[in-house]
Amino acid sequence: MDFIYINQNVLDNLFYILVSIFVFFVLIDNFKTLKNYQKTFITACMSLPSILCMKFPIYIDEYCIHDLRQIPFLIGILYGGWPVGAALLIISLAIRFFIYGFNSLTLIVYIVIFILTALFSKKFSMFNRKNKLIFSVLLSLCLGILTTSIAVTISDSFRVTEAYMFYFIFLPPVVMFFVVYIIEILGDAISIKSKIAKLEKMEVVSQLAASISHEVRNPLTVVKGFIDLLKAPNLSQEVREQYFQHVVRELKSAETIISDYLAYAKPATEDIGIILIDREIRSIIEMTKPLANMNSVKISEELVPGITRGNIQHFKQCFLNLIKNSIEAMPNGGDLSLVTLVSKFDIIIEISDNGVGMSKEQINRFGEPYYSTKEKGTGLGSMVVVKTIETMNGKIKINSVLNKGTTIRITLPIYTS
Repeated sequence: MDFIYINQNVLDNLFYILVSIFVFFVLIDNFKTLKNYQKTFITACMSLPSILCMKFPIYIDEYCIHDLRQIPFLIGILYGGWPVGAALLIISLAIRFFIYGFNSLTLIVYIVIFILTALFSKKFSMFNRKNKLIFSVLLSLCLGILTTSIAVTISDSFRVTEAYMFYFIFLPPVVMFFVVYIIEILGDAISIKSKIAKLEKMEVVSQLAASISHEVRNPLTVVKGFIDLLKAPNLSQEVREQYFQHVVRELKSAETIISDYLAYAKPATEDIGIILIDREIRSIIEMTKPLANMNSVKISEELVPGITRGNIQHFKQCFLNLIKNSIEAMPNGGDLSLVTLVSKFDIIIEISDNGVGMSKEQINRFGEPYYSTKEKGTGLGSMVVVKTIETMNGKIKINSVLNKGTTIRITLPIYTS
């Protein structure tokens, strides 16, 4: 019989094993709840290639059936422990006997493999990657030699052919090496991804903490200074009132910073309700008119009715920040325009000014913690804007030219009852 060591059936068996491993890690990475049922999931993912390897073996002769079903069997035991191994043993034997009939030699061989591998599974989990690779190769090789010796001893008709030596003794250790290596790499990748996400969150928290402590300390220092001045015995009532006004102003400044931080940090899923876009924006315009008048800014509006859903207070805070930013971007006066457009699925809100504008770097960094285009800004206001829009499943786009103006285009999903 012409014998080809690496043929299509070998590649098929390898394909079944590798795809199952990739599917396992993809689902574990994207569905965190599966980690609570990891052993059950390992059993399912390792059962499938075992069954497929048996159904489509490498080759069949009159003495024995060869395939790579022992690879997912060993992987399941080493990474899932004896409970996974016991489940895989039952499934593998049941399918094997269903397809090819009962064979006592197969039963003995796989029970031996299960017992010996399960004994080392706990120790295997404590190894580093290098030791896992070495151990898996040696384990597979030793089990191949041991089970072959058992088969030769028990069955007089069992023959150790050249093909058997390659597929059952030499090939499995090589496959085990690469499979364990891939599992370790994928596991490390998921672990590193999780650590990076945590580090990014911690970095944001540290930046926010630095910003809050720095910005709140300034007004509090001023307040402390004025309180000390108020202790002077010969202050006139007029001067005392001025000092009180300064204290109140600085305390309001500190309150605004803390409010912006809380609006960014706390969950925005509470108090979700209907938002009448045109009505809420008109009320915000009325609130900002005194500031606009002080800066000689003329506000024009073209608002059409539109409804969306979200937290009304956060929505107001978001657009209050945007309109204030636009007004403050025109220190020498200018025009501020607010326009809303309604389509079948979206509501578009455009805020345009002819102020100082923004550079590409400033646009790209809009919403970053502790970054602001203002000399005394904290960046919290822009973070509130970005988070609010994201929470409402909206999008924000900024077009700006330095010394010519900025247009902010916000798209929100329309609500239809």
